[in-house]
Amino acid sequence: MPRVLKPAGAAPLAVIAVLAAGAIVPARASRVSATAPVSIPFDPAARHVIVRATVNGSRPLSFILDSGANVAIVRTEVAKELGLTLEGNVTAGGAGAGTQTGSFVRQASWSLVGMPDFKQPVTFALPLPELPSTMGRPIDGIIGGEFIKQFVVELDYQTHLLTLHNRDEFRYTGPGEAIPIEFVNVTHPVLHARVTAGGEPIERPFVLDIGAGGALSLHSPFVREQKLLEDGRPTIRAIGGTGAGGRTTGRLGRVQSLQIGSYVLKEPLTMFSQDTAGAFANAQLAGNIGAQIAMRFKLFLDYGGKRIIFEPSLLFGTPFDRASSGMVLRALGDDFRTFSVIDVLEDSPASEAGIRADDVITSIDATPASALTMFGIQQMFEMARAYVLGIQRGPEKLSVRLTTRKLI
Repeated sequence: MPRVLKPAGAAPLAVIAVLAAGAIVPARASRVSATAPVSIPFDPAARHVIVRATVNGSRPLSFILDSGANVAIVRTEVAKELGLTLEGNVTAGGAGAGTQTGSFVRQASWSLVGMPDFKQPVTFALPLPELPSTMGRPIDGIIGGEFIKQFVVELDYQTHLLTLHNRDEFRYTGPGEAIPIEFVNVTHPVLHARVTAGGEPIERPFVLDIGAGGALSLHSPFVREQKLLEDGRPTIRAIGGTGAGGRTTGRLGRVQSLQIGSYVLKEPLTMFSQDTAGAFANAQLAGNIGAQIAMRFKLFLDYGGKRIIFEPSLLFGTPFDRASSGMVLRALGDDFRTFSVIDVLEDSPASEAGIRADDVITSIDATPASALTMFGIQQMFEMARAYVLGIQRGPEKLSVRLTTRKLI
């Protein structure tokens, strides 16, 4: 039967549909009897929620928490390193038109570091080859809805804490607003939101997708239906989008607003998908609400109560306003310190600086690449200012001046 899972979307991946021979049995978790909330720190690198976990008592691993995923997935390379039992084949498709092939995982369970009494099965191993290089750090797996639904999950992007509440005893008394949700593909939370893109507000279903690093992505059927790329709005080519099915296509621009309940987010950066197949071509949903919107709130994911509570954080009124370099990097090598350019946007700071695909950034403002991280570089380039980059182009060493700026 089909089952939809989802590693992150372009940031760095998008919804993955896993088609397997035979039925997939939902993961069965051990219940934690303690009624007191348990707080787990997370790493917010690249606008994702990354937690530490073990598999069958392994070394600590890095797993992405993703509301657009279902059961637990481990990367195939990691599964082999850990000696896990892999059987059969599963075919995964998602954003992009292609697929990748993985396996069932047998007799393996994962636990959060700091919460060893809670265990859930690891269900699939998938290659996910671009996930670590896109994130610029080791990423070993993904956990999602089958974990979230065991608790009320409080997600605080400001303190970098994931707090797990007893789902049967939780009572919310804060200032936030409860938004009703329904589920598609077993555990993907769908809410109704209003998007204003030039005319009257349009209310449609959206999946809340904390595993997507962007703000708002509109699916191609909705984009075509509303003629959103035919009304003269300013857009640029969306670069760097990668899903389980390969590269995604679209334009990056803005809508006037997105309204969730009573909360209005003004001019969010929006990806207008042009995909003809895959997750972003799904006509049943208008689009994905990603981490750059989610992180403007403290969230309470209450799947048992069929609601998500949105509590505005200090970031709520922050404009979706950042500079860009106009290039896409991948972090290569065992230490993720080889920063290779894979795409350059036309008429952008990078193209104007003469940067090309396959160039390698060796330094920024005299700081060597060995002292940089992918997330650190992304944060730097979101500030509008001039940088001096060391570039390795084949045998040639260059120094270029890159002046980042707002592009849309």
